[in-house]
Amino acid sequence: MSPLSRYERVLCSWLAGMLSESRRERIRQTLLNRTRHLTVVLEDVYDPHNASACIRTCDCFGVQDIHIIENQIPFEARKDVTRGAAQWLTLHQYADDGDNTIRCLEQLRAQGYALVVTTPHHTDCELETWDIMRKTALIFGNEHNGVSQTALEMADRRMVIPMFGFTESFNLSVAVSLCLHHLVWRLRQTDCAWRLPPLDRERMLLDWIRIAMGRKGPPIEAVFERDYREDQPVPGLIDWPDWEQFTAEKL
Repeated sequence: MSPLSRYERVLCSWLAGMLSESRRERIRQTLLNRTRHLTVVLEDVYDPHNASACIRTCDCFGVQDIHIIENQIPFEARKDVTRGAAQWLTLHQYADDGDNTIRCLEQLRAQGYALVVTTPHHTDCELETWDIMRKTALIFGNEHNGVSQTALEMADRRMVIPMFGFTESFNLSVAVSLCLHHLVWRLRQTDCAWRLPPLDRERMLLDWIRIAMGRKGPPIEAVFERDYREDQPVPGLIDWPDWEQFTAEKL
């Protein structure tokens, strides 16, 4: 991810000055709690309600990326369930011809992720004892058939979520919630560098401020672009955010 240009940095500060202090602090805190150490993969999810609940869960637990595989089932989210969560996340959709599962998982493996499918059958690791220091892509299949044979064959490990009843498996969105709650909690107890890299954080900061500005943002940004000069400061520029003064220990 490329660093912000001077123009983008000044724009970011200028727009941030139009937000309330509480809104700026909320954006800053959330960015400091975001992670790409864990990511979620959803393969051919049938139920829009489940898909939407998974998106909302990822936002709640600070997991920035969701990888959505659409081999047979087009992905659909319900706004009344996501409650705006999708706009703060990075959704990677794989909907080309051919086997999108292969394309998605090969990409994640190249990025250094351990590929872990969640399944109740023929498992070789458990949620509670997974090595949280490893970058992990959690792969969830659809509500009817679970993960595909391709995902099973490509996976590094097969993880079971402990259960003690008659039912064979959890609901999809419940399974995502259980896994993320446990793994994110454990991750935050470690000294692992799980937070976003500085370049990712700065780029997302500008994106999120634009989102927070809403419909009034584009016309205001047009005025900024018209008046901006490289050789002169912009009136009202604020020095924000100062990441060094707002560390994770203060959250």
